[in-house]
Amino acid sequence: MADHKNNKAEPLDAERLTWAVLLGRWTDFARSAVALPEEGAGRLLRDSLADLIGLQAVWFALTHLEELNPEEASLGLARAGVLIDRHASALVKRYGEAGLPQQADELIEDARQALEAASQKCAD
Repeated sequence: MADHKNNKAEPLDAERLTWAVLLGRWTDFARSAVALPEEGAGRLLRDSLADLIGLQAVWFALTHLEELNPEEASLGLARAGVLIDRHASALVKRYGEAGLPQQADELIEDARQALEAASQKCAD
């Protein structure tokens, strides 16, 4: 019979857990988009799904940029800037005169702030 008193559970890896939680949220969000109406605001949100998830993915990646070597980090910053601009432009174009929903606007701003913070860390 095994002695379970000496078997200590390994601590959870916070980074992997965070990634798993975010991935779960993105997956749930993508699944829920199937139920959105095919017209109006529902259609806009459905069409924006890839851009919204892309912005969140870039934001998350930027929070871990310091784990890369300087050359990879520099390339990562450049790619992040391009991706943020691409996703933000697509959202602005898609929503047009109606204007972005507040949450989308906040997500773009969060990604840009993460890029700025990561850029400053890499410059130090």
